[in-house]
Amino acid sequence: MTTTFKDYRKEAAAVGAIAWPTVIAQLAQMGTGVVDTVMAGRYSSVDLAAIAIGYNIWLPLFLLTLGIMLAVSVIVAQDFGARKTQAIRDILPQSLWLAIILGAIVGPICYQMGPLLDMLGLDPITSDKSLAYMQAVAFGLPAVVIFQALRCHTQGLGIMRPFAVASVLGFIANIPLNYMLIYGKWGAPELGAAGCGWATAISMWLSPLLIGGYILLSKTIKPYLPERIMVAPDWTAIGQILRLGLPIGLTFFLEIGVFTVVSLMIATLGNNAMAAHQIAYNVWDVVYMPLISVGSAMATRVGHAIGSGRHEQIKLAVATGTGMTLLVGVVSTVVLLSIPSLIISAYTAESGIHVIALRLVQLVAIFIVIDSTQVAASYVLRAFKDTRFPFLVMCFAYWGLSLPLSWWLGLKVAENPSDGTAGIWVALIAGICFSTVLVGWRLYGKLQKLPVSAAAHNQGIQDGPQA
Repeated sequence: MTTTFKDYRKEAAAVGAIAWPTVIAQLAQMGTGVVDTVMAGRYSSVDLAAIAIGYNIWLPLFLLTLGIMLAVSVIVAQDFGARKTQAIRDILPQSLWLAIILGAIVGPICYQMGPLLDMLGLDPITSDKSLAYMQAVAFGLPAVVIFQALRCHTQGLGIMRPFAVASVLGFIANIPLNYMLIYGKWGAPELGAAGCGWATAISMWLSPLLIGGYILLSKTIKPYLPERIMVAPDWTAIGQILRLGLPIGLTFFLEIGVFTVVSLMIATLGNNAMAAHQIAYNVWDVVYMPLISVGSAMATRVGHAIGSGRHEQIKLAVATGTGMTLLVGVVSTVVLLSIPSLIISAYTAESGIHVIALRLVQLVAIFIVIDSTQVAASYVLRAFKDTRFPFLVMCFAYWGLSLPLSWWLGLKVAENPSDGTAGIWVALIAGICFSTVLVGWRLYGKLQKLPVSAAAHNQGIQDGPQA
């Protein structure tokens, strides 16, 4: 039976209902980083540098745990589609157990980062401030993993409003906390970079309390909560989450790692090249938020359809979500190619930086439109519980292809910093092209194996609970 425009419109509305709270939550989280930067920068340039160094060290640890916990949303989404309510209830305590275990691992690792800072050869003051910042944040990392466990449980149901509310309130709370602890206001000690770390840690602990309270008060979510949270660990269930989530977490970890290495390469090309690269990277990061929001929402809808066994609905969800993700990518690319100078002017008035950044933003525009296809395919594969293949592809695409090519184009054959920086972004584009082709091929194979069922199409799929 032919899929109608009304079917696509209804599916797009369902994807949008899940995606928009995610965008708000991610804007709030990005806003938290902006507030940290602005308030620390006004306090001291040394403290700002210390926070920037510390943030780039603990962020990969956070992304690793986030990726692992995202497996919970995949499991819950399929169980929701299959109407396995008890299975959804049972997975929550086990995901919380795993969150506690992961928090007990990454917190101490973050706290003991002194030897790594010593290896960087920083001046003693900056190193001490950065360590103090990270040691404060370390006390909040266990809380943020618990927060992700709760967030992924509701995400699997197709409910993202608790995530958005908790993120926005956490962002708001972070502002006075920063002011109080960085500057020593309202009777608090003046801690500088360490104060920013403690403000972050307190906000991290507020987040699970806020989302937990929302979940407990929501009548829509209540049927999917267990009668008792405190149950014994089920190592089989925890192992299932780890097998599915560890490749996602390692993907995030290694992806941020390759951009870190690339940034170090560009740093050798001079300050103008590094500043231009930072502008280009920030532009990509801003566009990446709506891309992964739509991709994540699409994965939830696809997971619901997979669980229900309605194959036509799976194809409808994939087609609609992919179309929406590509639309975000294409619109962003058109904007970047149309007004690159205007965008760069918002960051800098330095002509030397502007010239290099102009080339990079144009390359970023190409990267984004390709990446939008890769994001769509990767998130759908995760909905199918296929996480190892995208991880292996990413490893080769970035670490086996982009990095060696970055060295060759950026440092070996380039005649000037502008060509070198552009060459490195060309290498990144080559990697994302390779990854897109392979994950797209993998997804095409999975969809081709789905039988066509007119009856399944006629049945449709529930839009999911709204809270």
